[in-house]
Parts: sequence; structure tokens; C-alpha cells
Amino acid sequence: MDRISNNRGWRSSRPKTKRQGTRAVKRSTFKSAVAVVVCVAFAVSPALANHDAASKDQPIMIPGIWTDPDGCQHWVMDDGWEGYMTPNVRPNGKPVCGQKQTCAIVETDQLFATNDFALSDRARRALLAFFKNSRAKAFKIEGHTDSHASDAYNIELSLNRARAVSAVATGAGYKVQQIAGYGERQPKVSNATAAGRAQNRRVEIECVY
Repeated sequence: MDRISNNRGWRSSRPKTKRQGTRAVKRSTFKSAVAVVVCVAFAVSPALANHDAASKDQPIMIPGIWTDPDGCQHWVMDDGWEGYMTPNVRPNGKPVCGQKQTCAIVETDQLFATNDFALSDRARRALLAFFKNSRAKAFKIEGHTDSHASDAYNIELSLNRARAVSAVATGAGYKVQQIAGYGERQPKVSNATAAGRAQNRRVEIECVY
């Protein structure tokens, strides 16, 4: 006679019913799904951590065209992560490249008040004269700060200042290929002195010919 499970801990040797088998399959499927989710979570977490770590070394850029150090153009689909760039090419497949050079470095103390990104009228006139006298086909504008304040604050401030300078150029009909804010991440000199910090608070304009 088949034994049935009871309070004494006996196990039944009776075959499982169809309903019991279905429940077992469902429990097995659920456990497998949970295992897959856990594995994916552990696999994705390091990637996200590396992604966040890498993003700290990147400037904040406006989507559009990014010009590499060789002068060749790339379409930027997001805020500058290299994985979301694609070369800008002509109909024949050749990349769009041009000569470029840094044609102006302006200390932002001459353009903006402390912790501000609104251009003075005098600064606006000086920038407009610069763009008019330049023979460049397009410009790349980068904002930089000293090391005071947080990294996030400096990135935002430098980007807003680059935008303000860019608005003068585009408002006069000139093409701006890229706007970037580097914050304190690319100092020219040490931030240990007031003079050094003043040099690091700057806007750089690259001309593309």
C-alpha cells in the first residue's frame, strides 16, 4: 500500500497528479526567471559603474557636430560619449575634415561677473568684432573654470558661458560646430594661486578653416 505524507514525515510513493506536475513546472520556471534577472543585474551593475566613472572624464557637450583633434567632424548623438558618435562624411564617403587652431583664449573675468554667465555689453561687442574679423568657416567654443566649487557646478557654469559666447556668433550668422563645458578638468596652470585660477577661468575659441 502506498504511503501518504502525514505528520510523521512519511513521503508518498504515489505518482504525482497532473495538477501537481503543473505546479512544479511553474515553480521551476519562476526560479529560472529569478536566476536570470539576478545574473543580468550583476552583469549590468559593473557596466553602469564603469559608464559613470568614464563619464566623469568627459566634457558636457551640446549634441551636433564634434570636431576631433585632427579637424575631422563627427555627429554627436548625445552628450559626447564616444559610443554615440558617427563620422560626418560627404556623399562620396570621404570624411569632412578641415584645418583648425585655437584662435582665441579669453579669461572669463573679462566677460562675466563671478559665478555668472551673462555677457556684459562691452564683452558682447568685443566678441562680435572678433567673429566678424575671423576668416574661419566655423567655430568650436569651450568653457573652463578654476577648481573652486564642485565639479558638477563648474561643468554647468563653463557650459553656460560657452553657450553665451556661442550665441553671439550664431546671432551674427556664424556657424558653431561644437559647444563644450570642461569645468575644472583641463587647467592650463596650477590652481594654487589667484593668478593661476584667473588663467584657468577662460573661454577658448577654436577656428575651423
